[in-house]
Amino acid sequence: MSASLSDLSQTAADTVSADEIVFPPSDLPSDEPPLESSLHLQQLLLLISCLNWVWRDRQDYFCAGNLTVYYSPRQLKSELFRGPDFFVVRDTSNQPRRSWVVWEENGKYPNLIIELLSDSTANGDRGLKKQIYQDIFRTPDYFWFDPQSLEFQGFHLLDGLYHPLEANESGWRWSQQLGLYLGVHEERLRFFTP
Repeated sequence: MSASLSDLSQTAADTVSADEIVFPPSDLPSDEPPLESSLHLQQLLLLISCLNWVWRDRQDYFCAGNLTVYYSPRQLKSELFRGPDFFVVRDTSNQPRRSWVVWEENGKYPNLIIELLSDSTANGDRGLKKQIYQDIFRTPDYFWFDPQSLEFQGFHLLDGLYHPLEANESGWRWSQQLGLYLGVHEERLRFFTP
């Protein structure tokens, strides 16, 4: 005699109470390519929505998250590109874009970049990307923030080199490019008006 699947399910339900079910941990390791956490997504959405709200009367900027910036001097999209977590370009149109292509945007690079650190990106964000943003992009304001540890640092480009920004008494750092402070409040990086 064979038992149906529903009979087996009912038998299992009759013999095991809900208190006895052991679920595996939810933070299991994976050999899939690392993905950012839900904190990264929430942080990114917060930055975009808040800047768009603060600058709601302006149409002369573009801000985006996880959008590729193509910057090849040979104007090839197959080489020399980066995907900053968040960036702002001033003095441009606010139209939607699929990517930021420097040679199609009158040679404009981002005025501000924020990288959200993670275990898999922190070394690159503090090293190679910082160097590229300083030497090639010449992005005036560069910040990084770790949504897990709350590490927050900012830099301003002066005479071709990034110099660390001093935090004020609230722990906020000034962005000359935005005319706003950036700081951590309730475990999120936020914008603050002067």
